[in-house]
Amino acid sequence: MYLFDLLVPMVGSILLVICVMVGVAFLTLLERKVLGYVQIRKGPNKLGFIGILQPFSDAIKLFTKEQTYPMVSNYLMYYLSPIFSLFLALLVWMCIPYWIKLYSFNLGIIFFFSCVSLGVYTVMLAGWSSNSNYALLGGLRAVAQTISYEVSLILLILSFIFLINSFNFFGFMNFQQNIWFMVLSLPLGLMMLTSLLAETNRTPFDFAEGESELVSGFNVEYSSGGFALIFLAEYASILFMSMLFVIMFLGANIISLIFYFKLTFLAYVFIWVRGTLPRYRYDKLMYLVWKSYLPASLCFISLFIGLKLILL
Repeated sequence: MYLFDLLVPMVGSILLVICVMVGVAFLTLLERKVLGYVQIRKGPNKLGFIGILQPFSDAIKLFTKEQTYPMVSNYLMYYLSPIFSLFLALLVWMCIPYWIKLYSFNLGIIFFFSCVSLGVYTVMLAGWSSNSNYALLGGLRAVAQTISYEVSLILLILSFIFLINSFNFFGFMNFQQNIWFMVLSLPLGLMMLTSLLAETNRTPFDFAEGESELVSGFNVEYSSGGFALIFLAEYASILFMSMLFVIMFLGANIISLIFYFKLTFLAYVFIWVRGTLPRYRYDKLMYLVWKSYLPASLCFISLFIGLKLILL
């Protein structure tokens, strides 16, 4: 019995990780296709039917290339940071609120905060250990940006924690059976979406990977497998953030097919933003969070606490 109780979560976790990796593969294909049509071209269309095997071709190419590393790099940190980055990006998926109770996370939101906060260190170490000026600058930018937007992100989620009175993601399911939180608090939803874009270092907030001024930012010295792992971690985070937004704002019935359509649409929004918006200016990015989002999220927390006190 105990062996069965141990095996079920382990097998479930492995299946979940495999499904996430397949999802990431096809998200990269979707991105290249959508960006292709945004820029009035085709995107990948040679390999397999309408280019559907392209992600697997890319993976084989990246993982079979020779692994290079700078002679002056801090080799152990340089080698391990992409692995740790992908590990964290996949670990955070374990707090999905499944009805089968894969892992019963009563404090799932705190677990999510912990994993996301640790993700900053991997980017910082990847930039620092490369011992390149461009990589170091990219790492510093990523750390400043991610920590800043984590503050507003945590305060925004804290508002809803006060509202649903729980740290469990199941609370969002129970409270959104009749009306979505997006309808009740549209400004919070838009602020959350922007914070998630900044948190995952995506356009228009991709300063850590600023090609125009930092060559490629914190991952400039990485090639083959190391680059592929950083790439996979970023896209796994995008998928998770899309799922988090759907659970929090768009009704979170995870056993319905519509939930996955909403998740796909949110992932598409990340790509759509990349295809249409130019990069922000770095000082404006910082002003946005500290001068706009932080006061606004504090006001919303006060409002939600006030509502809770009145209703009690």
